Amino acid sequence: MGLLSNRITKESLKPGDHIYSWRTAYVYAHHGIYAGDDKVIHFTRGRGQEVGTGTVLDYILVSSGPTRSQIPCPVCHQAEEGHGVVSSCLNCFLSGGILYRFEYSVTPALFLAKARGGTCTLAVSDKDEICVHRATYLLINGFGCYNVFKNNCEDFAIYCKTGLLVIDQGTMGQSGQAVSIIGGPLAAVLSTPLRLVTTNIYGMAATAIGVYCASRYAADIGMRRDVVKVEAEELTRRLATGGLQIVETGIATLAIPSATAR
Repeated sequence: MGLLSNRITKESLKPGDHIYSWRTAYVYAHHGIYAGDDKVIHFTRGRGQEVGTGTVLDYILVSSGPTRSQIPCPVCHQAEEGHGVVSSCLNCFLSGGILYRFEYSVTPALFLAKARGGTCTLAVSDKDEICVHRATYLLINGFGCYNVFKNNCEDFAIYCKTGLLVIDQGTMGQSGQAVSIIGGPLAAVLSTPLRLVTTNIYGMAATAIGVYCASRYAADIGMRRDVVKVEAEELTRRLATGGLQIVETGIATLAIPSATAR
């Protein structure tokens, strides 16, 4: 992998890798965990459980999932009603796209050099066998309700790799590409007042880029302080009891039990 690309070959894959493939003209990428034996475990929009945006992004996200062939694949397990975690063969996961590996423990300089979100993180990954265990466990027990900004395929893969979840209300999830979708327009809006003090287009552009980079850096799961480590068994228990919810307002809530409740 190089500075500008995380592209890899299928031969270099190992169980526990967080992989992704770009969809829809590189607007959005679909993420998953390679579990070995040519299988990828990933999170999709389970029917009846998705929380969308009501915008064109919903179409992009639907198209980001694996293309369903008229001939059923003997390897892949399609999502059941309301259950978005699935196991696919590598070819179905890629859907004709190029294979990339998501990078962990990158330096701040490398993180900012990769201007496109959803390709790397400052966070440290757990051991590969732990990542595969989490993904396999969630394949059976689910990962809650799909939400474009709070609980998407990249959030699933990052959780499997790190065990980290965002605990504050009203904030972005772990997903770097979700931050990019918001960060670009936000940077443009925040840089607009500069027109009152300068007409230099280059200065305005430099400021917008700076705001965008700062928002990406601050929102990265490896930099945030509103995260907690939760193992998969505890996660699914909280999902089942309502201790963790992805609600229709797009706010993720993780109820941390008090000391007396433990």
